[in-house]
Amino acid sequence: MTVSIWQQAHRRRTVAYDVAVVGGGIVGCATAFWLHRHDPSLRIAIVDAGALGSGASGRNAGFVLLGTHKDYLTAIHDYGERTAHRLWQFTRENRRLIAEMNGDAFGWREQGSLTVAGDEDEDDRLRRALPYMRAAGIPAVYLGPSETMDRLRARGFRGSLYCTSGAAVDPLRLVRHLASESAADVYTYHRVTDVTGGEAGVSLKTQRLNLRADSAVLAAGAYLPRIVPSLKRFVRPVRAQMLATHPAPDQFLASPVYSHDGYFYTRQLETGAILAGGGRHRHRETEVGYEDATTPAVQADIERYLHTHFPWTTNLRVESRWSGTMSFSPDHRPIIGTVPGCNACLFATGFTGHGMGFGVRMGQLLADSLYLDERPHAYDLFHVSRFESRSPAA
Repeated sequence: MTVSIWQQAHRRRTVAYDVAVVGGGIVGCATAFWLHRHDPSLRIAIVDAGALGSGASGRNAGFVLLGTHKDYLTAIHDYGERTAHRLWQFTRENRRLIAEMNGDAFGWREQGSLTVAGDEDEDDRLRRALPYMRAAGIPAVYLGPSETMDRLRARGFRGSLYCTSGAAVDPLRLVRHLASESAADVYTYHRVTDVTGGEAGVSLKTQRLNLRADSAVLAAGAYLPRIVPSLKRFVRPVRAQMLATHPAPDQFLASPVYSHDGYFYTRQLETGAILAGGGRHRHRETEVGYEDATTPAVQADIERYLHTHFPWTTNLRVESRWSGTMSFSPDHRPIIGTVPGCNACLFATGFTGHGMGFGVRMGQLLADSLYLDERPHAYDLFHVSRFESRSPAA
């Protein structure tokens, strides 16, 4: 049944909060969680166009890795040694914060992680990164090709870096846990269509609600430009695809595996099922946008990756396939800032496929930004002002 604009306005009710958080993913729910920790009396709302975790936060492999989406040597090349180290420290704090929570509530697993080289060039970078990592206090051990493949019962890889701090979670359960612990009012299936700033704070509109808040946080990931079109130049929506197999007869993978410069990744659940994803680098033109769909070409590449490197997966039936849209920033590190024309409204986006590695600590940073009188530590590391001297390409 259709609804006229008059009927929508008539039935739209108004609700008021201290803080409204738009986006029920890892960053939004973590922001609400930390705001509640600051002040349990705060009235907080979480608003999402779908269900909690319906976006990328509930569609990933659940890796909690330290650092950026690239190896540490590449991060030094891209950002400089000091910034690369600060990014690693930020993600280390993220891991610590999650580890201190009730891990049973979201399947916390401290298994370490393996960054595995798919070719000799990547293997060389991993080797050369090790001294820098050790100097920065990053716990990592290089494993040669034979030891790597013996550990994984694999073939066709080069060496790897085993990082003792790597971990994994059930990402959807983590999102729901944070939301539950935040004591926030949760409004699911409420798409925010308008955000307006004024002297009285922030006004947000959905089809059924007028929300008024003293301040707001937009943590909508790749969908941020649909709420604030002027921020489109900072966000590129990139689709990731994954699959899950029938349970394997044994526990073959003790740790999550991140290989081929992060373009392929896999882990084994306690049930024995194998999760695997990636392959988008071979289909860059088609794996951009918001369509929630899988494609035969990318899914075939994921299966080929598994069967080539993990021969024991050959006879495992695929039970599920899915996709999710990630937010990529121009320089591949997260961006935070103030929404243009709305000084009481912050935004965060551009996690480049590593929302689990940044999200809980980023939520704390955003909550501190709203609650404290001064900019918190690490605010400058992600602030949008770093693009002021150049024009970012979307």
